[in-house]
Amino acid sequence: MAAGRWLPELLDCQQSGGMVLAHHRQHFLADANGLLFPREWLKKQELPVIAEHGLGHFRGEPLYLLELDGKAELPGCHWQGLRQVMLEGDAELFQMFGYAAQIGTWASDNRFCGGCATAMEPVIGERAMYCPRCNLRHYPRLSPSMIVLVTRGDDVLLARSPRFVTGVYSTLAGFVEPGESVEQCVAREVREEVGVEVCNIRYKGSQNWPFPHSLMLGFHADYAGGEIVLQEEEIEDAGWFSIHELPPLPASRSIARYLIDLYVAQRLGCAEPVLPD
Repeated sequence: MAAGRWLPELLDCQQSGGMVLAHHRQHFLADANGLLFPREWLKKQELPVIAEHGLGHFRGEPLYLLELDGKAELPGCHWQGLRQVMLEGDAELFQMFGYAAQIGTWASDNRFCGGCATAMEPVIGERAMYCPRCNLRHYPRLSPSMIVLVTRGDDVLLARSPRFVTGVYSTLAGFVEPGESVEQCVAREVREEVGVEVCNIRYKGSQNWPFPHSLMLGFHADYAGGEIVLQEEEIEDAGWFSIHELPPLPASRSIARYLIDLYVAQRLGCAEPVLPD
């Protein structure tokens, strides 16, 4: 395995050694050396551990996760958010920490059976939790969602949510509802959030989005009609922006930014960007 490679796989937590991450609600424990700790040392600290899971191998060493029940304080340590990892720009580290955050969220959310409240148990040799009373199994959750860039010639339709960083505008997005295709979700979400109709919906790529467990399916759609009417509880502002005069945009590693940059490159005849892994 090449140095620096991240390889996810099931590991036996009964084995000793390796490195470990400590996680709570999309934040990781860190010190001056980073977010990875010697596993045996960290397990000896007084931490509110919910569960331990083997994640795989990183730089040739076994890697594990300690999911915590709160942000415990250790001398010389602090907590770092997953979004900060993304902004630092290392694609493989973001993939690894994103995977760890999703496994940690799943472990925390499935400590007890949703059917009978019995304590869940890990399934040996499988990434699953099992209820010994009613046989219910829970696997790590993925929530399919769409994200779409709507265009009209040299103009792109961008919006901002109250949850965004101040001033940043992005593409429209939403979760797929039961009984609908992703393309139907695209048309519905655009109609609901900004009141316009779209056509010629085409798929552009996907991205794992661990906030907390989405699979983002990216699309491009053409404007088909209607005036912008905001869904006020979801959208703070929206408008048409020229590709020659764009507002502040999302982080470069996001699929939202990829969809925007791809269209701008195509309109201007520039080299097309590559969707981050």
